[in-house]
Amino acid sequence: MKPRDHDAAEFRADIAATEAAVQSAVRSALIMHKAAGNPIAVWRNGKVEWIPADEIEIPPEPEIARADG
Repeated sequence: MKPRDHDAAEFRADIAATEAAVQSAVRSALIMHKAAGNPIAVWRNGKVEWIPADEIEIPPEPEIARADG
């Protein structure tokens, strides 16, 4: 059974909104680490690498997807 077009559009909007929420949460965590002077750990080239607080790059705030387009 094929979902109705608006159901598929709502599903895509939900996914986009979820991705934006996760990106926003990561951004907030990076801001807090940088402000507190705490390094972050990243996985790079098959190993853990520590990034000092002064080298943490803050990504732009993601746009929030709207269900109505």
